[in-house]
Amino acid sequence: MGSASFTSSLLVLLIMIGALATLPWLLKRWQQRQQIARTGSAASAQVLASVAVGPSQRVVTVEVGQGAHKTCLVLGVTAHNVHCLHVLGQPASAQPAPISFSGAMAQAQETVQPPQP
Repeated sequence: MGSASFTSSLLVLLIMIGALATLPWLLKRWQQRQQIARTGSAASAQVLASVAVGPSQRVVTVEVGQGAHKTCLVLGVTAHNVHCLHVLGQPASAQPAPISFSGAMAQAQETVQPPQP
């Protein structure tokens, strides 16, 4: 009788461990279904390319949307923020590029210094 009791206790323990292991997966699936039910469709985003330009700086091309509403974004990603650099498919003049501090200083120096003969 001791062996049967041990086997049944072990079986119950294994079932409980299995249930606890599958709980996060089930919760994630349930949240995804709830999001789809609220928005009518699943949100999609896909990283197309990523290039490191510094120790913690990247330029990332991301495709967002579905079907005819797909848009490609070129993003500047740092450790602290994300900036949209360009929306592919739109002319470059539609979005003014943010000017950097070094670029502003170079422009200021050009306007302040007289031309050299």
